[in-house]
Amino acid sequence: MFFLLAVLFVIAIASCKKSADAPATPQSVIETTDPAKKVYNYIIGLGFPAHSIVDQPGEYIVEGDIRFPKDMVIPNVSTEQYYTGSLVSATNVANIRLFVDASMTSMLSEINSAISQWNSISGCNIHWTVVTSGAYDVLITNYNLGNGVCGQGTFPSGGKAGNLIRINKNYIAGNSFAQRARTICHEMGHNVSFRHTNWASIGESTAIDVPGVGGPDASSLMNGGQCGSGATVLSDKDKQAAAVLY
Repeated sequence: MFFLLAVLFVIAIASCKKSADAPATPQSVIETTDPAKKVYNYIIGLGFPAHSIVDQPGEYIVEGDIRFPKDMVIPNVSTEQYYTGSLVSATNVANIRLFVDASMTSMLSEINSAISQWNSISGCNIHWTVVTSGAYDVLITNYNLGNGVCGQGTFPSGGKAGNLIRINKNYIAGNSFAQRARTICHEMGHNVSFRHTNWASIGESTAIDVPGVGGPDASSLMNGGQCGSGATVLSDKDKQAAAVLY
């Protein structure tokens, strides 16, 4: 309970500095020992309003493309990391093993393009590899998310990258190669803890900037709501932020 109150206090301060929108009120938090409801409380503590949390079997979906498994490990976060809530550990981020489900093998070229972008950031230890058998850290799979949602990523948990990426393959099939690769690259960003860079302008819940890499960035690949039309390469600020975090 002390940890949760501390988190809410930090969010309140950050919200006053960065947005006129108040964070979710403490009344939105559910006192519970239920692991799923603890995850709900954690999402509220991050500043996501209760009305934006979509309750689905085994998971919560927030902002359309960020998923929180109901059995996730709740991180012990520090203020600097709070903008996402958790980071991948130094050991794990250097070898993120991605397993490509059979439903996504037709987009293997796009997946490799996205991987190349993250792996080529100077001064950054993020390194993705595709594995075809054995243990893996992240599964990427096709999933019908309906119209308007191109993909979903999962925030890190317990020092590990978010374990699932869903790509709405049929929905993005008509996009250019670069835009399909962008969707995958964008969701990979969520799996290593990135929030939407343009969270304020598109009305999402308060996010805290990566230390030293603040401000808007129209060229950010991590801007939300731009499927099929957004930047297709990581911007200089995207790369700076990745190097700061990892």
